Amino acid sequence: MAAQDVLGQTARLASSSALLQVLFRVVTFGLNAFTLRYLSRELIGVVNVRLTLLYSTVVFLAREAFRRACLSGSAKRNWTKTINLLWLTVPLGVLWSLILGLVWLHLLEVPDPSVVPHYQAGVVAFGLSAIIELLGEPFWVLAQAHLFVRLKVIAESLSVVSKCILTVTLVILYPQWGLYIFSLAQLLYVSVLVMCYVIYFVMFLGSPEATKKSFPVARVKALLPNFVEDETFVNWKEARLTWSFFKQSFLKQILTEGERYVMTFLNVLNFGDQGVYDIVNNLGSLVARFIFLPIEESFYVFFAKVLERGKTVKDQKQDDVAMAANVLELLLRLVLLIGLTITVFGYAYSQLALDIYGGSMLSSGTGPDLLRCYSLYVLFLAVNGVTECFTFALMCKEEVDRYNFVMLALSLVFLCISYFLTHWYGSVGFILANCFNMGIRIAHSTHYIYGYFKESTHRPLTGLRPSPALLLVYIISAVITAFSEVLFCCDKGWMARLIHISTGALCFTATLITMFCTETELIHFVRNQ
Repeated sequence: MAAQDVLGQTARLASSSALLQVLFRVVTFGLNAFTLRYLSRELIGVVNVRLTLLYSTVVFLAREAFRRACLSGSAKRNWTKTINLLWLTVPLGVLWSLILGLVWLHLLEVPDPSVVPHYQAGVVAFGLSAIIELLGEPFWVLAQAHLFVRLKVIAESLSVVSKCILTVTLVILYPQWGLYIFSLAQLLYVSVLVMCYVIYFVMFLGSPEATKKSFPVARVKALLPNFVEDETFVNWKEARLTWSFFKQSFLKQILTEGERYVMTFLNVLNFGDQGVYDIVNNLGSLVARFIFLPIEESFYVFFAKVLERGKTVKDQKQDDVAMAANVLELLLRLVLLIGLTITVFGYAYSQLALDIYGGSMLSSGTGPDLLRCYSLYVLFLAVNGVTECFTFALMCKEEVDRYNFVMLALSLVFLCISYFLTHWYGSVGFILANCFNMGIRIAHSTHYIYGYFKESTHRPLTGLRPSPALLLVYIISAVITAFSEVLFCCDKGWMARLIHISTGALCFTATLITMFCTETELIHFVRNQ
């Protein structure tokens, strides 16, 4: 497949994934607002922090390394061996579910049954849901490698909608069920997700469309583990790369979910405060993550397909290098501007957003400061996602192994900083520690990118330098909206609030106009991809 075709399909995958993330975040956003009126903060804290952490840890540790290794390189490979390797995620998931389930049940603080009933059943259900989801991993990787955009959109949309409908229904009818509600909804979510992929491939394989596309898998039976005579069960090159990524994924999970681990294992916040933190966290990431995560996932596939892992820039096809460098530069510019916009306007409108969303329960106390800090954290998330996406797509096995040592040291430092900052600044300390964590990771990735392109004429890191005119407009907007918040928000009535919102709208419009005038190449890229 030509690099230009890969770029086009990757862009469509990113945009479709972005729409999915919009759906997920909007559903979570609405679901939290709804459940706040029926359930306690403590119950929401246990579900969204404690149990979701169990599920995400099992799934991440069992499959993340396999995904990165099996999506590297061309889609033309011995798919029998790749599928065999992917099925190893299931026993690995069972092992992690058993180990972590015992930890969650016997070593961690158990919530008060009168406030959060059926905790044990929730742990079992969320651990089981992780195993069920891993059953669909070979199907997911095969679809992702061949850029089956529509399948991903339909499968994840149906699963999220099903979960949402069941949760709302049970919360209204049986609020006393407690964790049973979220356990059943989680099991339904993963079951629908896996069944969508299975049903699609049962219908697709052997069809005229599959034959026309020369799809590498001909029968459904080939999607199950298969032994081939006189051949190894798996591709050992992929297996070794998986092991390298596995060591890295263990550390990356600590860094990604570090604040939740600190909350869970060190009890620095009670379950009610954890619930508020998670609600603010979801609100803060509502706009940011639905764009950045799909870009990272989709363009990881693009860079891995266009450039060969482990080769220097001189040994690559120069046309592909030029395209990859240009795309990287524009992606960096895109996420930087989105991050700056959220940081600037998020600072002045955090308290208003929380007051509208959850009333005084969220807008008083540390809630506004937490969301303001999260607005800054979004900027770090934006840049880190793209820089690490490129870095991980190009690193050879030895470089990945070396990076693991860096991640190990960073993990230990991050956990220590999280613990102390939380004791000093409460939940805001988690966000500050995450900013530090992301800053170090950005520094490592930008150093790698600079070294990779050093011997070429391409300088994609210039994408991190916005135009002076646009930067000036951001600064002016930040000052005006901050003064507007002091004068009109948020206890002076709805008329004052409307003036504050109108002020922000005018500043945002001025920012967009400046952006369209100064970033013409970026606008062209977004429109055409």
